[in-house]
Amino acid sequence: MNWNQIEGNWKQLKGNVKQQWGKLTDDQIDVIAGKREQLAGKIQEVYGKAMDEVEKELTEWQNMQKDNDQSTKETKGH
Repeated sequence: MNWNQIEGNWKQLKGNVKQQWGKLTDDQIDVIAGKREQLAGKIQEVYGKAMDEVEKELTEWQNMQKDNDQSTKETKGH
């Protein structure tokens, strides 16, 4: 799933974001609205992590969403 798809499906993915980064509040997640840079900045601020570490986590999370998206398509296809 590319980031444009994540942004477009943000409302559906907010729960996954909250699961991954539980310290983020619902209000913060709403304000982020799928913007990768805003999400990265907020994770860095709340968790006190280096930006390169945050970017690595975001990439891993994005790849998991890709896997979830594929498994959803496979389930619907059967």
